[in-house]
Amino acid sequence: MPSNDPRPTKNDRREAARAEAARLRAEQERKARRTRLVAISALAAAVVALGVVVAVVLTRSASNREAYGEVAYGAGAEGVVAPELADVTAPAAANDEGGITVTGAGVGEPGDAPVDLTVYLDYQCPFCAQFEAANGEMLAERVAAGDISVDYRILTFLDSASNGTFYSTRAANAAAVVADRSPEHFLDLTQSLFARQPAEGTSGLTDEEIAEIATEVGVPENVTEDFTATVTGTFTEGGSSGEGTWRTFAPWLAAATAKASADLGGISTPTILVDGERFEGNPITAGPLEEAIDLALAG
Repeated sequence: MPSNDPRPTKNDRREAARAEAARLRAEQERKARRTRLVAISALAAAVVALGVVVAVVLTRSASNREAYGEVAYGAGAEGVVAPELADVTAPAAANDEGGITVTGAGVGEPGDAPVDLTVYLDYQCPFCAQFEAANGEMLAERVAAGDISVDYRILTFLDSASNGTFYSTRAANAAAVVADRSPEHFLDLTQSLFARQPAEGTSGLTDEEIAEIATEVGVPENVTEDFTATVTGTFTEGGSSGEGTWRTFAPWLAAATAKASADLGGISTPTILVDGERFEGNPITAGPLEEAIDLALAG
């Protein structure tokens, strides 16, 4: 039977379509508002979280600087002028150039090897750790064989990469104390510090952990307990002088780092010199440096 309902007119259909379109637009606007609110809330939460992280980092850095204030020469302050090597106390095994030379006769002992290497390193430098892993054993063997001497220049320019704990200086000072009082363990300590190197941007190993590593390689306890000993002296900041307290060999390390920067025209580690000439090969792969040593021996 035919329906008694009147068929919608064209105007009715047009109005119904308009009403549906309005309903859809309103629904889309509601969804867009909800999306914006969620995004704004997420952004606000992220900003708050970032603020918390920044506050934690700043608090930790300030705390570290207070805890480790008596570490670096001049406490690592900007504008502090590094001393001259001739004006500071050096480890007993150190040479006049700010390095610690290892020869076939021992650490800090004179030798007459036909090839002399100079290695600039920082205990916080990741590429130095790779250099040590690739070449450390080879260098020790070539030193023992009398082929080479190695002059290690320990730098501290990466102090800023340890959240205010001055890890480069703390590790380097420990190595300098060992070079001064237990030199036969200097190379073993260097190898172990690199093997357990902390990542840049972290607070680094604690003083206790550094001492534990030294003890593991045979450094006597009466030496490791002096890793945190301090000395007092004067430093120059700008045009004025002041009194400071720092780890025993921090002034020597600051002077050696300043000299390295002047000698090299800037610091990049590891930097290796073979008989005074910069080694241009790959320092973090086994083979190229030994080839350069063999060429120097043949020449």
